[in-house]
Amino acid sequence: MKELALVTTSYPDRVAESGAEAAGAFVADFAAALSRHARVHVVAAADEDGIEERGDLLVHRFAVPRRPLSLLSPANPADWRHILTSLRAGSRALDRLAASHELSHVFALWALPSGAWARAVKRRYQVPYSTWALGSDIWTLGRVPVVRSILRSVLREASNRYADGLVLGDDVEAIAGAPCGFLPSSRRLDAPERTHATLPPYRLAFLGRWHPNKGADLLLEALAALNDEDWSRIEEVRYYGGGPLEDAVRAGVQGLIDRGRPIVLGGYLDRAGATELYAWADYLLLPSRIESIPVLFSDAMQCGVPLISTPVGDLRRLIESYEVGVVAGEATPEAVRAAIQRALAGAPADLASGLAKARADFDVDAAAKKFYDAL
Repeated sequence: MKELALVTTSYPDRVAESGAEAAGAFVADFAAALSRHARVHVVAAADEDGIEERGDLLVHRFAVPRRPLSLLSPANPADWRHILTSLRAGSRALDRLAASHELSHVFALWALPSGAWARAVKRRYQVPYSTWALGSDIWTLGRVPVVRSILRSVLREASNRYADGLVLGDDVEAIAGAPCGFLPSSRRLDAPERTHATLPPYRLAFLGRWHPNKGADLLLEALAALNDEDWSRIEEVRYYGGGPLEDAVRAGVQGLIDRGRPIVLGGYLDRAGATELYAWADYLLLPSRIESIPVLFSDAMQCGVPLISTPVGDLRRLIESYEVGVVAGEATPEAVRAAIQRALAGAPADLASGLAKARADFDVDAAAKKFYDAL
């Protein structure tokens, strides 16, 4: 049996997921699915060093001064010390594993910094590696001149390159000058069977980070612009999450409540809570300004809930090709309002067949098998 290492900066603690760490949740599910094909070691950031047994997985933790690492920025001098400490810790942890085990392959999640650690192991121990890129790798770190040079080298030396988005994959290919495959980021949800609604009033839900990139403010403006007739076709809106726009979100929701609109505000949801929300909803709202293919997309497909989305990243292409929702003309409050109105005039039941097909394609077991088969 092959012995693989999965090295990542995103992996949940043994404690229950907070709901704010969706990336870590799907990485854990991917690792578990991969362990059905190979012996898997996970090398992951944590608050302290240690080794955990999780079923068929062995998790090798390395301590970092601050998490999540994705919030550390090379552009901020105050973060440099934390970044350097974290880089050294991750590199040492993967090196120790490679020195003590006969690894067949290292899978780096994500291209940076995990890919750089994997490249060092390849050069020292001749263990090949592959990378899986997120938008933050390519669209944020890839814009920093020195970092972009490192990123290009890491991608070029990888045996295989993957991205969790179609447009993102094209950008990886442009940097690396080499092919990049699509690997969807999906987590496992215990989704119940559902019957899609055929008539209004409908239930609308939003779950995500309250951040301009995720369009949290944009959505509130769109909801405020709906008229009385539109709201007569809405049973309730549930608006969940958390983040830097909290004050604006709370004010916006309270303004809608003061006008008698049926909207409920809540915080982040764990996996079980998110599944319950998706099962409740007739439509899931995705008002992002910047996006590739969010985990929320595969969550929605697994739970059979159609989307009302902005046309950013791969969302227009996916939603229209699978026929699983309504796409706004652009990422503006006016366009999102119009998309909501179109969805309210239709029926989720009309999208059931497309949702079933997308559910099969955006499956964590299928993603793990695709990666393993390519080794």
